[in-house]
Amino acid sequence: MARCQFFITGTDTEVGKTFVTSAMLAKLSGEGLRTLGLKPVAAGAESRAGETNNEGRYNEDALSLMAYASVKIPYAQVNPVLLSEPIAPHIAARSEGRSLSVSRLVGFCRGTLMTPHDVAFVEGAGGWLVPLNATETLADLAQALAMPVILVVGMRLGCINHALLTVASIQRQGLRLAGWIANASGPAPMREYDANLETLVARIPAPLLGNLPWGAGPEDPQVRTALTLSPLFS
Repeated sequence: MARCQFFITGTDTEVGKTFVTSAMLAKLSGEGLRTLGLKPVAAGAESRAGETNNEGRYNEDALSLMAYASVKIPYAQVNPVLLSEPIAPHIAARSEGRSLSVSRLVGFCRGTLMTPHDVAFVEGAGGWLVPLNATETLADLAQALAMPVILVVGMRLGCINHALLTVASIQRQGLRLAGWIANASGPAPMREYDANLETLVARIPAPLLGNLPWGAGPEDPQVRTALTLSPLFS
């Protein structure tokens, strides 16, 4: 197959981008594809021995992508920019006296994406328009990488508005929405879950790639069955 690369964004923070990306990596890796997962910017660092950056720190999301990707690369290539506090990246960077830029992140990503692979997912941080600095956002990173976008919709009250606003912004950025995934946001389903899902299916101009349950792991059979990723490659 031709090499495919996608940018993963969400309708908000804590909507399950990493879970969804990990699940897609697990499914495609299980089908024998060479998969890569990148988290260019991560906000929220912990310390431990093992797979970390050169300061002995790591981010749980980045480790999840590493675990489920079939192509094994060093942590520093998966997550080149690790910020200490789990807050908006531009604020976390400013508090550490650091600066973020699209050009720098593009350089990191393109360098890692030279690694042979069939499918790569580049996961953003937070939502689509999260700032990187005073003038640039993660949407600008997706645009600079010229990648089709996969949108993770956290299925909770307000998701229709959040999803449609994000889709409109992706389109204004001149990028193709390759598909979207509905992800349950808690153990109790949102009220009128099916009706909300039906509305989103009718209004989002891209295929629904999966409707994922709460509480399952990326490798669970029910998650693998719920994902239909073939539209990404047609």
